[in-house]
Amino acid sequence: MDELKQAQALYDTLVEFAVTYSFQIVGAIIIFLIGWWVANKIGHVVENLMVNRNIDVTLSRFTGGVCKLAVLGIVIIIALGNVGISVTPLIAALGAIGLGAGLAIQGMLANYAAGFTIIITRPFVIGDTIRVRGVAGVVDQVMLPYTILIDEDNVHIQIPNKLIVGEILHNSAENMLIELEIGVAYSSNVDDVIKVIRAAVEQVEGISAEKSPAIGVDNFGDSSINFGVRVWAPAVRHFEVRYALNRAVFNALQQHGIDIPFPQREVRMLD
Repeated sequence: MDELKQAQALYDTLVEFAVTYSFQIVGAIIIFLIGWWVANKIGHVVENLMVNRNIDVTLSRFTGGVCKLAVLGIVIIIALGNVGISVTPLIAALGAIGLGAGLAIQGMLANYAAGFTIIITRPFVIGDTIRVRGVAGVVDQVMLPYTILIDEDNVHIQIPNKLIVGEILHNSAENMLIELEIGVAYSSNVDDVIKVIRAAVEQVEGISAEKSPAIGVDNFGDSSINFGVRVWAPAVRHFEVRYALNRAVFNALQQHGIDIPFPQREVRMLD
């Protein structure tokens, strides 16, 4: 009998709760669904407006996402208030949980803070070629916790953002510098060698047209005059263009009879 009374009391409580709060619960669900739809719309509108004004895609997506989360947070507070749930203790509890979680995941938070700094200051954007901490590649994605680069071998390189902010960063936009050194005999005419190398370099496809190749005497070696060649090429074709340059310069020097000497050393025998 006691069990039946307890079951009856539970049933009565559930019925009373359903009758009393059913409209509030349904209303809260409707508010949440409409708010979710509105938040998505606002996020997309903000992102599209920024993109149409030629603002960086990464910053546009980030701003749109922040606007969406802000609207969604307001909607959740309104929905909970409609049910009669006070959000003040909930906010206090979330604050305490956030403080403890923040102490436990300081490294992750540092990545997010660095990502926020990158998105706001924009030291690079998607499509730029950067070199940081000995790693180089084209920027494919800039996320809050990490940045993804793609090198010439189509390898995706994920770098935590805290390792980027505060480091020496090389940004060469879409291109990367290629440097060559060619040694020729001291008997060669410097002006003729420069003309031959320049003609060979200009025939190679893939070199950036924004900056003309820089060619000149780099240094004087023990057995050769060393010429330096500096050209710019797309980062995704770095090694392809480099190998083509080496081949074109070598063939051109051979065709014009310009000698590439072997290392020489003079040895004197003392009696």
